[in-house]
Amino acid sequence: MQARETTRGFLYILNHLRLHYGKKVGVSMNQDKDKNEQPNQDQDQVNDSIMEKIKQLGQTNVPQAPESNIHILPIIGQIEGHLQLPAKNKTTKYEHIIPQIIAIEQNPKIEGVILLLNTVGGDVEAGLAISEMIASLSKPTVSIVLGGGHSIGVPIAVSANYAFITETATMTIHPIRLTGLVIGVPQTFEYMDKMQDRVINFVTSHSNVSEEKFKDLMFARGNLTRDIGTNVVGKEAVDSGLIDAVGGVKEAMFKLNELIKEKPTKEEH
Repeated sequence: MQARETTRGFLYILNHLRLHYGKKVGVSMNQDKDKNEQPNQDQDQVNDSIMEKIKQLGQTNVPQAPESNIHILPIIGQIEGHLQLPAKNKTTKYEHIIPQIIAIEQNPKIEGVILLLNTVGGDVEAGLAISEMIASLSKPTVSIVLGGGHSIGVPIAVSANYAFITETATMTIHPIRLTGLVIGVPQTFEYMDKMQDRVINFVTSHSNVSEEKFKDLMFARGNLTRDIGTNVVGKEAVDSGLIDAVGGVKEAMFKLNELIKEKPTKEEH
């Protein structure tokens, strides 16, 4: 009888210990499992990031620019105005650019702006709005025409304090065009003349080209196969007075840093 009670007591203690330490072992195993899963999740995130870079940019590692006092503002594709262009078109939306320009003016860390242009032109009023905003910045600006700075891209290029064009880049100067419904009355042509004058006045007041020279380029015949106007390449744009110099990124960065140093500080005012 006593032996039976002793055995029962021993079994009770053994069962209690098994339940107690079994839970501890279970918790420990779950913790180890979580620890093992965490590195796997981190590795999956790294792999996903690499795959995304390959899809978007064609390479696994993208060089990161250090924190800089210079802001890069690209003007690429077609300048989109009040009408939305098809999704297949590469566009620069003026409602995206204008808030950026305001933010640049307000940000004390940004001391200069470089405009990168490779545009076919686009909406006249949107292009002029961007041009006026850039010209009114209190901070030094330098533009580079890469590939092309055509049509309404011309006023944007000359809106900077100093403009560069690469040797192979081109700029097309032509009269403005209207798309859609055109009413054949004298007022329509008067409106076109006024809008054209706005472009001419802006370009001539922000570059070294004379009004007579710019109009000659704009209304020239025989230079373009299917249009009236002129296509100037590299040094031709400089010789005409539209652009200040032939150059690329190196020259633009050097010139902008020069303009930043020349700009008077708040203490000097």
